[in-house]
Amino acid sequence: MHPRSNSHRHGDADSEAEASTSLPTTTGAPKETPLPWTQLSALLAVRLAEPINFALVMPFIYEMVEGFEVVKNPQDVSFYAGLLLTSYSICQAITIMYWGPLSDRIGRRPTLLMGLTGDLATFVLFGLSKSYKWAIITRSLNGLFAGNTAVVKSVVAEISDDSNRPRMMALLPLMWNIGVVAGSAIGGLLADPANQYPSIFGRFDILRTYPYLLPCLVGSLTTAMGLFVGLFKLKETLVIEPAVPDVVTQEAGIATEATPLVSTAPQQPGEQLSAHSMLSLLTPTSKFVMATNVLMCLAIAMGDQIYPIFAASAPADGGLGFSTRDIGISLSVSSVAVLYLQLVAYPKLAHKYGALTCCQMGLKIMTPFFFAMPFLSLLSSSIENMIAGKTFMRLPVPTDWMSFVGFEYCMLWILLIGLLLVRITGNVLAFTSLNLLVSNIAPSKAMLDLV
Repeated sequence: MHPRSNSHRHGDADSEAEASTSLPTTTGAPKETPLPWTQLSALLAVRLAEPINFALVMPFIYEMVEGFEVVKNPQDVSFYAGLLLTSYSICQAITIMYWGPLSDRIGRRPTLLMGLTGDLATFVLFGLSKSYKWAIITRSLNGLFAGNTAVVKSVVAEISDDSNRPRMMALLPLMWNIGVVAGSAIGGLLADPANQYPSIFGRFDILRTYPYLLPCLVGSLTTAMGLFVGLFKLKETLVIEPAVPDVVTQEAGIATEATPLVSTAPQQPGEQLSAHSMLSLLTPTSKFVMATNVLMCLAIAMGDQIYPIFAASAPADGGLGFSTRDIGISLSVSSVAVLYLQLVAYPKLAHKYGALTCCQMGLKIMTPFFFAMPFLSLLSSSIENMIAGKTFMRLPVPTDWMSFVGFEYCMLWILLIGLLLVRITGNVLAFTSLNLLVSNIAPSKAMLDLV
């Protein structure tokens, strides 16, 4: 055998070996890109502000409206409290579709900072409410600036790739639920501090004049922190490339054989938006996902906003008769489970069953909450009658925990926390999965804020 032939074979073997080491293997799972924690941590700090301010008012909203004395019949307090909560969501729904396109024009970072600044100012003004009209105006203004959700999703899409995007998207509902836990605790424990903690705050006249200013100020500190971090740590992720003229220009509209069929000029943000209009996004798949998202958000919003009103209403009116502190504690304790569900349970379930199945599981799991929760009022009424023998606005606490009424009181809390855990579990599975599904139907990263 000729040496040349032998060397040729060796060359082929070396080439095959080199190719086998350079080509990626298709048998193993793709390696996940490390998360950009510097940018991501700044983004999560910005994201945390909105859910805290959203949930902070829930424990004391009933008591706040009751103190305004806008109604003569106590049973009408629930209606006005619900209207006050709804004003935030309505104004948010009106403006949220405009925050995304605004960020496409002026950038993600300025839009996020603008939203945080408006959120900070309007929430402090809400804490200064002394009338129902002032409260509903400032709460509505607060909702107008609550549009960072759409922009944050776009930033996540722009700093991630296909390997780590699901993990980064899962952090967004985690921050939302952490904010709900913190906001509920702050609102429940710090509302009306002059009466809750007279030895500490009783000497401050401003807290007697504005009983809900302290929790709003504490919640605004989170917004201020997000604004500070965003101002100094958050970087712009929207890349706007300048237009480059084609190499071969067309004169008088006449194309030559050298004219390219497709323009090589980078697409501008305005052109990209016109190409992918809202109508072009409405494919059958996107319609189904968006309709599911609307219905799921409606169910979650009903659970989030009806519960504090239901818990604060008197047992005689079909509620639980809870105090502001009790409402805050119940929301916080049940929401602590979010940390385990979001960080440990959900990634395993999503990897095993997929986002669509997890979403369906979440919607099924949260359903019993809406049917079972009203029946807790019967137990609360029984406790009230056994302790006091008459109707009170706030449920009295048993003095003898070893008695039957003490057992009923413990059962009320056990069943309540259990139902709230069911709701939280369903929320995590459905909401996180829908975030992933929405990101998958977006035709490009730039269009994620429109879906």
